[in-house]
Amino acid sequence: MNKVAIVGIGHTKFGRLEDKGLLDLLCEASLEAIEDSNTNDKDFDSVYVGAMSPGIFNQLSGIASALVDKISLIPAAADHIKNGPASGGSAVKAGFQAIASGMSELVLVVGGEKMTHITTPGYITSNVATLTHPEAERRHGVSLPSFAGMLTRTYLEKYNAELDWISDIAIKNHRNGALNPKAHFQRTIEDFMKSAIQKGKGNWQEVHDFLKDETTNPIIADPLRLFHICPISDGAAALVLCNADNAKQYCDTPIIISGIGQATDTHIIFEREDITTLKALRICSDQAYKMAKKAPADIDVAELHDAFEILEAVQSEDIGFFKKGEGAKAAHEGLTDIGGKIPINPSGGLKARGHPLGATGVAQVVELVWQLRGEAGKRQINGAKTGITCNFGGFGNNIISILVEKM
Repeated sequence: MNKVAIVGIGHTKFGRLEDKGLLDLLCEASLEAIEDSNTNDKDFDSVYVGAMSPGIFNQLSGIASALVDKISLIPAAADHIKNGPASGGSAVKAGFQAIASGMSELVLVVGGEKMTHITTPGYITSNVATLTHPEAERRHGVSLPSFAGMLTRTYLEKYNAELDWISDIAIKNHRNGALNPKAHFQRTIEDFMKSAIQKGKGNWQEVHDFLKDETTNPIIADPLRLFHICPISDGAAALVLCNADNAKQYCDTPIIISGIGQATDTHIIFEREDITTLKALRICSDQAYKMAKKAPADIDVAELHDAFEILEAVQSEDIGFFKKGEGAKAAHEGLTDIGGKIPINPSGGLKARGHPLGATGVAQVVELVWQLRGEAGKRQINGAKTGITCNFGGFGNNIISILVEKM
């Protein structure tokens, strides 16, 4: 199997991008990655586009072939990859497989979504809810936020945890997002509090009182409030992959995808033995660790899928960083901060960087490349050499984990 290297990255601003359509965003990220990789004059073999719902959200069903034509990569093979919110991670996996197998020598992977133009109340939440089981779950009106609320309540009761610890994850990720010029939200929770209630920078108790205020932070899915949940975002991110043997032809700092795994769990949530355990993540991260010949203790930085802040806590356990039931407390104690034992989501995560569905899995890898290259600016993790992701499909029933390291 060929080793696979990342030689170029691209990342649009995430947020409410009213003047750009989905194809515009995919082109922007792709061209940035191509320029970054010095492959402008090269022929690409394959292009993989991760996007969950371009047909529903943007009336674009041929997005991969449209992109190849738009950025003049014809006759490269083009595939649209769909795996719910894990579409980006699945696209990276497809690109990895193409290079590792020898079928392709130069591959573009790009993920994106355009969502903020949709004004119909509940439309996006309803569309995402189609990921749930149609008979056992969806017909009863469940949504992914409702599952997250149930997971949060179960976790708090089972492990004697506190909701304030989950809030601390949101506070940390907004603090990180404020250091990320590409993030949807570049404001700390203290900044939101200052503008909402005209106070100066608050102490810990003042910030948590703000997060419990029903007016400024309403309940979305009890006990989760608005600031515990990621925003609806537009954006795209891209990678250029090649055979690692040729990587130095394109850039001085190639990053290796040394491990990758994917696993599934039961579609119906109540059929799981323990809702607070992400069995699919345990399996797929173990696959990635074994492929890379690494262990959780070897990881310097992680990008986890915190669409709901409870997920960062649970994922930090099932990916191997903390014992079961200790992830939320670890975040509360600062162990996942930049400069902590294992920095998680220095990008701001989905909570602050944003969550354009198909872009997220690719953006997670882009952030790790910035970190391993030493190009992450004020959010740089000193000496970072290895990183891992969790890209979460459905509600944990289809998860991808990608491990990268310096070449």
